[in-house]
Amino acid sequence: MTQQTKANLYALLAILCWSTVATAFKIALIGMDFFHLLLISSGTALILLSSLLFFKKKLAKSIRVSKKYYLSSAILGLLNPFLYYLVLLKVYEILPAQFALSLNYIWPISLVLLSIPLLKQKISIKSFLCIFISFCGVIVIANKASFASIETPDPFGVLLAIGSSIFWALYWIFNVRDNREEVAKLFLNFIFGFFYIAITIALFSEFTIPETKPLIAGIYIGIVECGISYVLWLKAMKLTSSTDKISHFVFLSPFVSLLFIHLILGESIYLSTLVGLILIISGIGLQKLVQK
Repeated sequence: MTQQTKANLYALLAILCWSTVATAFKIALIGMDFFHLLLISSGTALILLSSLLFFKKKLAKSIRVSKKYYLSSAILGLLNPFLYYLVLLKVYEILPAQFALSLNYIWPISLVLLSIPLLKQKISIKSFLCIFISFCGVIVIANKASFASIETPDPFGVLLAIGSSIFWALYWIFNVRDNREEVAKLFLNFIFGFFYIAITIALFSEFTIPETKPLIAGIYIGIVECGISYVLWLKAMKLTSSTDKISHFVFLSPFVSLLFIHLILGESIYLSTLVGLILIISGIGLQKLVQK
């Protein structure tokens, strides 16, 4: 087996893991609110990341950093996992899984738009056309392809989905400026994120232990979303001869996710969801070609 074949295999396994998370969100939210789900999943991810660093003998080093990096992690942890997942999980609480999943994929478009004022990047007319294609996909999904009347399942949920994409894009923009090793940086970010959600629950909710099935789903999200899939993807990135050779696998994730949503949750997938998702992915793919 060649290095590139191994890279492809690790990338596909990572995509398969990520594709199960949307379904796990819905299962977990049946038995707890989005505050508790974020607390349990981020706490699980924190334990997993600290274990990885401990076995690599990098745990102490990742904590002993300068005030500059603590401030960076305080800001990054506020964006992700706190604000991003807090809003995203609320979206999954409000909307059917297929809508929440599909609308979440507009974050690369938010990243491009925010790069204009924050990174002083210039965007061509072609890029704006690509963004327009993805935006059309959002309209199709949100309006269930009905142009005669407004059919949006919940306008507030759609706005929250757009908001979560902005938080995720901001996270990546600020993340680029922090040159620490990724796992160590993520660990410190999650310490701050866990602290933020714990304070939020203390102020606005009351901690309760959920039933077994939702609890297992919450733990699964913490392990898979920020653990197994993350490690698999990093492994693929190290083995591949070019990131372009594995990056296109990411576009498989939403369609595999829809399959799990249909088979496990029993949601009937709208044709408009598939059409809208194809438009969003097409716009993002064309944007990548334009950037090249």
